[in-house]
Amino acid sequence: MSLILPAFVYTAANFGAGFHGTLSIAGITVTALIVDLARSLSQQGFRLLALANAHLDPEHLTALHEAVKLARADRLLPIIFPDLTRKPWSSRLGDEFRSGACHAGQFESSIVLSERPAAVREPVRRALAPNPRSLSDAIRAGKQTFEEAGGPRAYFGDPAAASADEGSRLVEMLGAILEEAVIAAL
Repeated sequence: MSLILPAFVYTAANFGAGFHGTLSIAGITVTALIVDLARSLSQQGFRLLALANAHLDPEHLTALHEAVKLARADRLLPIIFPDLTRKPWSSRLGDEFRSGACHAGQFESSIVLSERPAAVREPVRRALAPNPRSLSDAIRAGKQTFEEAGGPRAYFGDPAAASADEGSRLVEMLGAILEEAVIAAL
């Protein structure tokens, strides 16, 4: 038996707190929600919980890893979480993603162009100059916000280079990554 749960619409997103519209919840809340879902699914006989995730806020990722550990410690069903920031997954998502300059850049903008093109303000996207600063390097250096990391407009990478075709390819790859992680866990 399988079930697709609704997407989480709120999560830990403090890295973007300086931008209006960013609503963040505590990482501990995210962890508790996932563990509670795992507990409920375990009680109903499900075999695993797979997390499809491309939100890379450090607090969010920590919360997901903590949920995996807590579910294991409580002997709940396994939580499958292919962390895209880690090998082998990160190497499959293109040069921009590997560089760490990938928030609202070519990687994410391509996905949005493929899946929800009306949500992209094309004149703005096309006019944005590349921002090659590595967000992942900035996070490792202790930066806490997009602004501190060198993204005063919260984008890293090259959104003007995005395409719907690349987005379709990336969505397929993200699905393949999740499928591979689930199959490996069975």
